[in-house]
Amino acid sequence: METYKNKAQQAGETIKQQGTSWAAINPEYVARMQLQNRFNTGLDIAKYTAKIMREDMANYDADTANYTQSLGCWHGFVGQQKMIAIKKHFGSTRSRYLYLSGWMVAAMRSEFGPLPDQSMHEKTSVPELIEELYTFLKQADARELQHLFKALDDAREAGDKAAEQAAQESIDNFETHVVPIIADIDAGFGNEEATYLLSKKMIEAGACCIQIENQVSDAKQCGHQDGKVTVPHEDFLAKINAVRYAFLELGVDDGVIVARTDSLGAGLTQKIPVSQTPGDLADQYNAFIDGETVTSLDQMKSGDMMIKQGDRLIKPTRLPNGLVRFKPDTGEDRVVMDCINSLQNGADLLWIETEKPHIGQIASIVSRIREAAPNAKLVYNNSPSFNWTLNFRQQAFDAWAEEGKDVSAYNRADLMSSEYDDTELSAEADERIRCFQRDAAAQAGIFHHLITLPTYHTAALSTDNLAKDYFGEMGMLGYVKEVQRKEIRQGLACVKHQDMSGSNMGDDHKEYFSGAQALKASGKDNTMNQF
Repeated sequence: METYKNKAQQAGETIKQQGTSWAAINPEYVARMQLQNRFNTGLDIAKYTAKIMREDMANYDADTANYTQSLGCWHGFVGQQKMIAIKKHFGSTRSRYLYLSGWMVAAMRSEFGPLPDQSMHEKTSVPELIEELYTFLKQADARELQHLFKALDDAREAGDKAAEQAAQESIDNFETHVVPIIADIDAGFGNEEATYLLSKKMIEAGACCIQIENQVSDAKQCGHQDGKVTVPHEDFLAKINAVRYAFLELGVDDGVIVARTDSLGAGLTQKIPVSQTPGDLADQYNAFIDGETVTSLDQMKSGDMMIKQGDRLIKPTRLPNGLVRFKPDTGEDRVVMDCINSLQNGADLLWIETEKPHIGQIASIVSRIREAAPNAKLVYNNSPSFNWTLNFRQQAFDAWAEEGKDVSAYNRADLMSSEYDDTELSAEADERIRCFQRDAAAQAGIFHHLITLPTYHTAALSTDNLAKDYFGEMGMLGYVKEVQRKEIRQGLACVKHQDMSGSNMGDDHKEYFSGAQALKASGKDNTMNQF
């Protein structure tokens, strides 16, 4: 990154070339505005963040302790506050991303109002949210740098050379709030051409990483719902190709593709692919189709179909809607096949949608995948659809029982009950939850851990608590005690909401543009000065 002084010098040369007509332009102010707007386009962001993801993937391959994390965000402000908090608490945004959840776009961002996660929302709402998130992250950069510029000016005014040098170094070493976004494109919102066109819009908005799933686009279901229908491998690989072409066309050569498989919970297929040669992808896919062995044409009814499966003829099991059923208990085998084929045909990372957060289950699948693809890495959904408390108490219960430890004091089916909250088993379960991401990264190949819907749930919980207190006996104390007092004491940037919304930056710009005649908002009568 160019230093502040270099940028100011370059701006000065540009201004000087224009003679007296640009005499009112201050080169240092130009440098400040350039630094506050480091990324001019979404493609600049996509190229920058793709390199970060590739470096992080290599770091994880070297040491699984270098796993990465993200939280799903449904609004630019939420993403902005998340990254400001990360910088405040940890000093760096490194290895922390944003996740854009298709579920939350459907539930929170559609003009139709709240919708189920079935690709019914406007496809344009996905790139619009990416652009919004990066607009807010760029504004977080501008705001923090504005504070550093103020510190620099104050140090100069006071004649404090040490403080001036410290401010200068802080500006030169500033770390941006802009981080990678893993963006959910669902099943592509149509055919491969539709996938390509939407991918371009997402990349142009700033996405360096696109996650696509192997469900049927027009029958898409949430990964944690029933009724999922997968597509043949050829169809899915065509969409992976479409995403890659979009990245390459736009010059994001190291863009990242996450191939998600829902096969573990999907028991249906919409179509039977045509096999060209024995053992090809279509033949492998069709080997999982459930059906009745046909020994006589008398078994066939009007409209029935028959396919050859290995050495036998079968009549596929079809539902009244025409969907074809897979053989029972083949989900894991289909997941392994999906993942290997995706990695061998252009995908970079995998997403396996599981029905529970169990490291042993995930690890067993990944070990099979790694027999063919040794560097296979996962993006894993630490889903709010899981009952984490019950799942891990039951896992602890089962481990104790297997070890021969006395579990007679516990009812396995009722372990969610608060009566177990202070027990030894509860403590062990909570420790397993605390270490889940670290242990799963080490044992199950998980490079990136995310929670899809956390800010959806935290918004609901905090609003419920505020409404209960404010409209109840606590009145205004419900806000002051539970919100404002905590904001001030925890040093939340948004307690100064005028500053967060850009008021102080606006004052600076007015001064740049108008000089001494600027009408500024942050004078002595600004009530926010009391903070």
